[in-house]
Amino acid sequence: MVQLIVGKKGKGKTKQLLDKVNSEVKSISGSIVYLDKSTKHMYELNNKVRLIDVSQYMIENSSEFVGFVCGILSQDHDLQQMYFDSFLKIAALKDEELCTVIDKLNKVAQAFNVDFILSVSLDETELPENLKSMVIASL
Repeated sequence: MVQLIVGKKGKGKTKQLLDKVNSEVKSISGSIVYLDKSTKHMYELNNKVRLIDVSQYMIENSSEFVGFVCGILSQDHDLQQMYFDSFLKIAALKDEELCTVIDKLNKVAQAFNVDFILSVSLDETELPENLKSMVIASL
């Protein structure tokens, strides 16, 4: 399943994402991965959460990003949740690709029984209609 935390830049999406991952890690039996554009939040994450700095992997477009996510999944069969901070930036998305990439992630989530929680720097009113049902927090 794909879930979205949406809001304009500076509204507190990252804090909400960090709070969610740190509370989930206490009750989840599998592993959790947190993808970010830097290691800035390393010390705010529970040490059981694997932080990956996506900027180090030279991802240039959304197809490479989806392949990157699938590569992570292929290496960890216990993976239950993945958190994506600054999703638009780390996925190298162009505006028109948002629905396509989230649709691919949804298919991957169903195939491998993993949850994706994305922080998206868009106001809920800017989201395409088919994505609004995935919003768990709008800031």
